[in-house]
Amino acid sequence: MTRTRLLWMAVVVAIAVVVAWQVIGSSGERAPFVAQADIPTVAPGADVLAGIAVVPLRIRGHDYRRDAFGDTWTDDNPAPGGHNGCDTRNDILDRDLVDKTYVSIKRCPNAVGTGTLHDPYTNATVPFVRGAQVGAAVQIDHIVPLALAWDLGARNWTDDMRLRFANDPANLIAVQGQANQDKGDKEPATWMPPNHAFWCQYSVQFANVLRGYGLPVDAPSAPVLREAAATCPTS
Repeated sequence: MTRTRLLWMAVVVAIAVVVAWQVIGSSGERAPFVAQADIPTVAPGADVLAGIAVVPLRIRGHDYRRDAFGDTWTDDNPAPGGHNGCDTRNDILDRDLVDKTYVSIKRCPNAVGTGTLHDPYTNATVPFVRGAQVGAAVQIDHIVPLALAWDLGARNWTDDMRLRFANDPANLIAVQGQANQDKGDKEPATWMPPNHAFWCQYSVQFANVLRGYGLPVDAPSAPVLREAAATCPTS
């Protein structure tokens, strides 16, 4: 990948980050339920997948490795929020949870100790308490899963680009643990959030990540994302 291509992708991804923050919102500004807040508008006749290539099918590779995307949640990453003193998981918890208290831990001097997640995937209210089962109730989901990105072309990226992708706030969201497990690495054709009220935000953000990183969409998922985006209010 050329330096020009990398710079261009970085600019587009930065735009996607801004959109994602507008869609998800900061924890201090969110309405009581994320699924009912900060809904993006779509211009009449606009295609949410404009500029995104379409491939016939997702071809699952047997060479996917999680470690190809770097150390899990490392703060030593080039994505927005990297090198800020807290690992990526704690950054997203702080962004997405409300009614928080804080504790100091090795990976983050100002980590969320307790809080509440209004889960966008299920619309459930999930209490978060840091402890032995810290990762069970609330998990951080890659909206475009890492294994899916790998199959769609990330296997050909540089290590630095994959590290950025894995830690990019535009592609991350705190969700109920069971919903995250149910989704796994599925594409939209085989999984969408059970909470239909979140389909607008999910489709817009999914498309923005694909576009920002130059990834295609598989043909079966394209109509699903377009149908979901059709639930967005028009501007």
